[in-house]
Amino acid sequence: MKITDIRLRAVKSENEVKLKAYADVTFNSSFVVHGLKIIDGQKGMFVAMPSRKMPDGEYKDIAHPITPELRKEITDTVIAKYNEVMEKEGVLPEAEAVEE
Repeated sequence: MKITDIRLRAVKSENEVKLKAYADVTFNSSFVVHGLKIIDGQKGMFVAMPSRKMPDGEYKDIAHPITPELRKEITDTVIAKYNEVMEKEGVLPEAEAVEE
């Protein structure tokens, strides 16, 4: 699977210090996963998959890669594009489309 498009949306809430942006990732120009989160964690930036809160309070991923290699590719690509946009623009626009 090839990532063919990434769309980023900045988080502007002062309450969301660690959450930097949301990302929508398109694969092979034919399948999109909405709602990935770019988070600045204790060990650096990472990408959290979209999730839903279950009745017991636990969060479960709605969509996620099966292999560690695909997870790493998604994380590396999304964070690289986020950093590229941040460096280029100084601030992340409301909705920035980034072609791969």
